[in-house]
Amino acid sequence: MAVKIRLARHGAKKRPYYRVVVANAQAPRDGRFIEEVGRYNPCVEPALIKLDLEKVDTWIKNGAQPTETVAKLIAKAKEEA
Repeated sequence: MAVKIRLARHGAKKRPYYRVVVANAQAPRDGRFIEEVGRYNPCVEPALIKLDLEKVDTWIKNGAQPTETVAKLIAKAKEEA
């Protein structure tokens, strides 16, 4: 089973709010997921990036692949911490 760390979109039309989730690669974008590891809100200034870095590191160590966008968010979160 290929596991990805990716964004699941929530919120209203033109007001996106994302959850950073660990999900099966074949699952739909907003469908079933294994675990929620953070949140991302690009609509506030500055953008809110709230990640549980311990869980993220654990999942990556166990073989989960972050998407390009999530990898950038992880780098920013580690930079701020």
